[in-house]
Amino acid sequence: MQSREPISDTSTPLGRDFTRFWVAQGASSVGGQVSELAVPLLAVVVLHASAAEVGVLNAARWLPFLLLALPLGVLVDRRRRLPILVVSDLARAALTVVVVVVAFSGALTLPVLVVLVGLLGAFTVAFEVSYQSFLPTVVGRRQLERANGRLQATAATAEVGGPGLGGLLVQVLSAPWALAVHALTYVVSAVALLGIRAPEPRPASTGRSALRDLGEGLRFVGRDRYLVSLVGFAGIYNLFAQWVVVLFTVHAVRQLGLDAGLLGLVLSLGAVGAVAGAAAAPSSVRRFGAGPVLVACAAAECIALAVLPVVDPSWSTPVTVIAVIAVFAVNGAGTSLSSVVALTLRQLRSPDHVLGRVNATMRWLSYGVVAIGAGLGGLVGELLGTRTGIALGCAGTLLTVVWVVASPLRTVRDPAGLATHGAADQ
Repeated sequence: MQSREPISDTSTPLGRDFTRFWVAQGASSVGGQVSELAVPLLAVVVLHASAAEVGVLNAARWLPFLLLALPLGVLVDRRRRLPILVVSDLARAALTVVVVVVAFSGALTLPVLVVLVGLLGAFTVAFEVSYQSFLPTVVGRRQLERANGRLQATAATAEVGGPGLGGLLVQVLSAPWALAVHALTYVVSAVALLGIRAPEPRPASTGRSALRDLGEGLRFVGRDRYLVSLVGFAGIYNLFAQWVVVLFTVHAVRQLGLDAGLLGLVLSLGAVGAVAGAAAAPSSVRRFGAGPVLVACAAAECIALAVLPVVDPSWSTPVTVIAVIAVFAVNGAGTSLSSVVALTLRQLRSPDHVLGRVNATMRWLSYGVVAIGAGLGGLVGELLGTRTGIALGCAGTLLTVVWVVASPLRTVRDPAGLATHGAADQ
């Protein structure tokens, strides 16, 4: 039976624990944006990696979601989530320092970088699954839409400053120094998380094997048509969007003539759209309904990316920069707004005892394909050229629109109507 009570409570402050959680997420987001630009540039500029090799590097970053998300989801539902978050942050800080030290020593090679990026990805999986499962403990489920909107807006704001900071650090200092800044942000995140005082009881033992618990999470998602629809939305888009992103970094540097500083500026200014999208989430859902918002976002995200292969190397640098900024601004607004809505729906549909496994299953399917998209994009770009490869990836993203329009998501108005009985009582 579905609850029809209001889910969003705008009158109650989110509290100090959320502020600490917010600081942690903000620090991680800024650092993540720095490294998202610094790592590929380290490969392209320092190691002279080809399009295919950059694809392999990006695949290594996302492959842990495919390999580890499901078992880590079981772990998250069997343990307190805060310690997992802190350990993940500290481990990622240590591994990032290793990358920096190896790079400065002159011993860095592409295989070494791929291995270290893969290890970083493993702890990122643990953090992502725990982070989304811990948030209801911090703010309660009635505050989820507000909290998710604020967190997404912060992540989007980091997208504004992070790439610019990353590009500046790479250009003025070096890619390893940019990564050293990222290591520091992980430490800031861990310290902020350690200040959270929200009581988190140890989950009760199910008395079942890990394999049976894992299967329960898969079945829970598979039986829910809304969760299946959300998986398809994220999975199709992420597959082809990562295909495009992998090739665009190489294409922008080698074909469009953008240096590290300009590329960072483009991504930073383009991310202004993501800030606006996240901020508009609550009012957009109230005015238009969750389903129409998701359909509109899917269309905006995909159509915007389709402009990238049209950008010609013969254009002047200012025209190229303006065009690409506009693409990422519209795309960012769509992805940011849809992420807030989708995450809130997922958290409302999932009781707490299975939330870790649900988040892990969603991450496994929707982020696991990112590794596939990165590998395929790099391969196609190597064989057909980066511009043609980007065009094919953009064509693939349009399947996202078809999926969302054909799914039950398009009919959703008030997210409260999708809340399960166990998900709406906090």
